[in-house]
Amino acid sequence: MPEPYAIVSPPTRTQVRLVARARSATILRPMLSKVVLVVLVIIVAAVLYLRFGAERISGNEARELVADGAMLLDVRSPEEFAGGHIDGAVSIPIQELSGRTDELGDKTDPIVVYCQSGTRSAMAKRMLERNGFANVHDLGGIRKW
Repeated sequence: MPEPYAIVSPPTRTQVRLVARARSATILRPMLSKVVLVVLVIIVAAVLYLRFGAERISGNEARELVADGAMLLDVRSPEEFAGGHIDGAVSIPIQELSGRTDELGDKTDPIVVYCQSGTRSAMAKRMLERNGFANVHDLGGIRKW
């Protein structure tokens, strides 16, 4: 007949650590996935706001402004610019823009900014306005020209 109680050796330190890790992993895993989901939602919302929430001008308005002397600013990468751009455009990539605002002339002169899809041009418009440029117009994507 088997004995009602078995003698069990106490768990080793390694076994205790593994059990503690397993418990904390099961607690943290759902919380981590929720944090990742919230971060992704915030990123998507920001991109959608920048792309569709920005006040834009039409291609006709942009051409009129440029014909009247406005600077045409391309904020795409140098590779994108080399692959094709609007005639007369000045290339200053968005990541360099804050350090190169002195190249844009007087802060009251009109500027028409564009990029590939409209996200970077919206960011550039906001950046320039924060730096005191008063007459910045966002064309959006290059295809609108």
